[in-house]
Amino acid sequence: MKVSFTLNGRRVEVDVEPNEVLLDVLRLKLGVKSVRRGCERAECGACTVLLDGKPVYSCTVLAPMVDGRTVETVDYLASNGELKPLVEAFVKVGAIQCGFCTPGFLLTAYSLLRRNPQPTVEEVKKAIEGNICRCTGYQKIIEAILLASKLYAEKRSERKEE
Repeated sequence: MKVSFTLNGRRVEVDVEPNEVLLDVLRLKLGVKSVRRGCERAECGACTVLLDGKPVYSCTVLAPMVDGRTVETVDYLASNGELKPLVEAFVKVGAIQCGFCTPGFLLTAYSLLRRNPQPTVEEVKKAIEGNICRCTGYQKIIEAILLASKLYAEKRSERKEE
């Protein structure tokens, strides 16, 4: 069956099986390697993508379900500058170690900050509870997301002044 959707700002059409998951379509058929294969059971968050702006585990989304929808990966948000403050914050506080979980955390955090520009520590913890990091622990990731909230606010304020 053919599925047509917007991937990272461009329309794609791909043949899929009814039981094929989005993770496999992205990695194997469309060459999107930033979407990581982790647990394959929706427990680690490594395969997170944004589906119509909301974080989902691509390992459990059946490919036919994305027909007519929008999928965004960390590649797209990085290429258009949307992730810049978030990446800067992750680097500044040392929230990145091996990098395997980073795309999932960045997408989850970006979605949170888009919905809630000034989250509390508890709201950040709740938002990232579906993402696992085996290297850093979570304190630096939480600090990075809170710092990114401030950086995005500064960016918004600069735009208003222009």
